[in-house]
Amino acid sequence: MEDVLQVYARPYDPKRPVVCMDETNKQLIGEVREPLPTQAGQVHKIEHEYVRNGVAQIFLEVEPLNGRRHVEVDERRTRKDWARFIRGMLEERYRVAERVVLVMDNLNTHGIESLYATYEPRLALALAERLEIHYTPKHGSWLNIAEIELSALCGQCLNRRIPDLDTMRSEIASWERDRNNRQSEVDWQFTTSDARVKLRNLYPKI
Repeated sequence: MEDVLQVYARPYDPKRPVVCMDETNKQLIGEVREPLPTQAGQVHKIEHEYVRNGVAQIFLEVEPLNGRRHVEVDERRTRKDWARFIRGMLEERYRVAERVVLVMDNLNTHGIESLYATYEPRLALALAERLEIHYTPKHGSWLNIAEIELSALCGQCLNRRIPDLDTMRSEIASWERDRNNRQSEVDWQFTTSDARVKLRNLYPKI
């Protein structure tokens, strides 16, 4: 826990940006009947029944101190999907950074071995060398700032029925563009000192 909190206490460094990454899924739901639009004296109405169109996997990264985030939607969440997301992070979105300080949970696909399972060893090593990984502890995923951003995404953009991947990608792209244009930062205030007082029951007894 303190390892992650110390990372969040670092000053902004564009050469070594702190980036938090997380993923979630969202069921794709279609309509049985066309919803009735809002009219004078009547609210928007949707049919109680719906059609399940599968599940979308959402990969999100956020740079808390720079107010920048990126979201991708896929059909799966395999090792190779994670590896491709990380490669895009390093080679496209943070290509000028010397190293990305990456905070994430320890899901079985979140690791250097996924890079080697996807790319030839020389490329996998080159990508791995540009990562400084810090894992949130078990039962401590709340320490991942990307969870806060995912909550905002779900509440502001995905809180309704979305029928297919293309529609979801379009909606999320608009949300992402708006958040980035406003440079919506995350004001993280929980420090190591706070943890030692408020969460002292989690520390070993000496």
